[in-house]
Amino acid sequence: MDYQFKLLRQSRQNLLRFTEQFTLEELNEVPEGFNNNIIWHMGHILVTQQLLCYKNAGVPCRISDEIINQFRKGTKPEALVPEEEVTFIRKRLTQTPSLLEEDFRNGLFGEYNEISTSFGNTISNIEEAVVFNNIHEGMHFGYLLALRRALTKTV
Repeated sequence: MDYQFKLLRQSRQNLLRFTEQFTLEELNEVPEGFNNNIIWHMGHILVTQQLLCYKNAGVPCRISDEIINQFRKGTKPEALVPEEEVTFIRKRLTQTPSLLEEDFRNGLFGEYNEISTSFGNTISNIEEAVVFNNIHEGMHFGYLLALRRALTKTV
């Protein structure tokens, strides 16, 4: 699992570095042909990791229900995300990989409520959840690349 946690931390660093290039307006812009924006993807990545790894293991999430309900699967941007919330999301994206690894090493995750994903696989334990989460984050990074391309066409 060491490698999976290393990948998660690196993925988050790449995500945060990539998103630094955008203004608050650009983070919130939903380009034509898209359902979401960059900040939604950032929040969604944070929320999904918490739901996959904590909630499905019966462990309290380390973010609020308000944030979860704002960025969970099936949602879309309803309002502009203010700078303070962007800062909060960035901070939690930085912190949660290490917290997850620490909680994993401390044996916080026991039973896991098996789930089927829209990706077509089943997650049966925390180890599989961490691996799938890394795949999920990589997929969303691809969406961010597409959003960047769409944003640069509109500027």
